Amino acid sequence: MEKKKVAVILSGCGVYDGSEIYESTLVMLALDKAGVAYQCMAPNVEQLHVINHLTGEEMQEKRNVLVESARLARGEIIDLADANPDDYAGLIFPGGFGAAKNLSSFAVAGADMVVNPTVANFTQSMHMMNKIIGLVCIAPVMAPLLFGEGVKCTIGTDKDTAAVISAMGGKHQDCPVEDFYVDEERNIVTTPAYMLAGSISQAAIGIDKLVGVVIARLRFYVI
Repeated sequence: MEKKKVAVILSGCGVYDGSEIYESTLVMLALDKAGVAYQCMAPNVEQLHVINHLTGEEMQEKRNVLVESARLARGEIIDLADANPDDYAGLIFPGGFGAAKNLSSFAVAGADMVVNPTVANFTQSMHMMNKIIGLVCIAPVMAPLLFGEGVKCTIGTDKDTAAVISAMGGKHQDCPVEDFYVDEERNIVTTPAYMLAGSISQAAIGIDKLVGVVIARLRFYVI
């Protein structure tokens, strides 16, 4: 019987306008070290904007989220619209501002945000099958819209972001960088990573634990 993979949804390439590169790499490394197959995917949409990561300034050009995410995946990536939730045993969202800019409109709309429909459809289909879903760093801001009122999650200890999660109906849980929080009812696991981390090794502690929870709870995965 074929092994089912873990889906990894990326949002571009680079912390300020896409997926956080270290977080994404740590997620993939932890899965690979455990012998768990994964498939990177991203929505085929235009980025909100492009940021010069050297200066922090917006650049006057356009980039595609799927094309940029392919940089992180070494080209091994698919269009999220072509992904079948039945083919995956779990799902992980690395962080980075792309989650708040390209996968959702949190960065510009706050509590009035919306989630990209392709992202929402795939994620909610996975959730309806009770498959484990992990969200890293800023990605948990999407949790109330993806999983409904009362969902419990963490982005660390940032009060402003936690207040937005609460305003959307979520229940934020303070959490240190090296730990994680599991919403047992909804089968959701979250960790702060670079919302609190001061180094890649510090971010790795919580991410490794989150991936460990995902692996332990994979459904329909055949070893």
